[in-house]
Amino acid sequence: MLKQYEVPGVSIAVINDFKIDWAQGYGIADVETGARVGVDTMFQAASISKTVAAMMSMRAVQDGTFTLDQDVNTILKTWKLPGDDYTKDRPVTPRGLMSHTSGTGDGFGFPGYSPNTPLRTVPQILEGVPPSPRRAVRRVRPPLTGFKYSGGAVTIQQLALTEAIGKPFAQIARQCVLDPIGMTNSTFEQPLPATRENQAARAHSRTGTRMGDAWHVYPELAAAGLWTTPTDLAKFLIEVQKTLAGESTKVLSRPLMLEMVTPVGVGPYAVGFSVEKRGEGWYFGHGGSNWGFQCSMI
Repeated sequence: MLKQYEVPGVSIAVINDFKIDWAQGYGIADVETGARVGVDTMFQAASISKTVAAMMSMRAVQDGTFTLDQDVNTILKTWKLPGDDYTKDRPVTPRGLMSHTSGTGDGFGFPGYSPNTPLRTVPQILEGVPPSPRRAVRRVRPPLTGFKYSGGAVTIQQLALTEAIGKPFAQIARQCVLDPIGMTNSTFEQPLPATRENQAARAHSRTGTRMGDAWHVYPELAAAGLWTTPTDLAKFLIEVQKTLAGESTKVLSRPLMLEMVTPVGVGPYAVGFSVEKRGEGWYFGHGGSNWGFQCSMI
């Protein structure tokens, strides 16, 4: 299949009965050096980042930092989502931002930055300040009246979380999600620390060739900034399963974890996960696509 689809390398982990049944790396992590893919090879998780970030915000809700249905402008400090007629009767909330029902109309997708490019701050990204590759994040409909996938909305929630807690996003992730679950080969640090570079797969094109840069850098951490492995993501999903089954509270209580897999009523997303029916079963998961990387978990 690697040859058929011109993919140089892939890493897989399979869950069965609340445990990792098997994990394996296949192929090449870097076609220029011939480095092999192993189970500890780190890849960019792209939009799967949104789900891990949602658990971080849900932990803040559990800790009483803010509520899931609080007006986000009462949480934000250095930047505010501009007011308009769309929110006269219903504010934009963390629930809406993380379920893509906040009314923002961007449909982002972030392309990332070359590693040597000066990075935009999160408020600059939200305002579309040049050379930001995207326009400003604004609303196009009232909250909870329609669904539109929105990386911009998730970036607003990133800013709200960091300003409410007063710590860098990567540090919050490490303390409240990654370490408790044992995700030792995962980080939201962007750029990737030099000590991790030899562990990371390089970006490749759809024809299996190396891209110009080793990878792109994403200051839009909650939307696209996670580096991880399938084994670590399997640990993450197992924690979700065990919490829903009443067998763990490492990160969240069962009622708050239920929010992550219960669609808000508009569109196919809950607070972080997409939820879909396949055959007779219901599944939660998320996909992702960054510059040079593709991924999926379900």
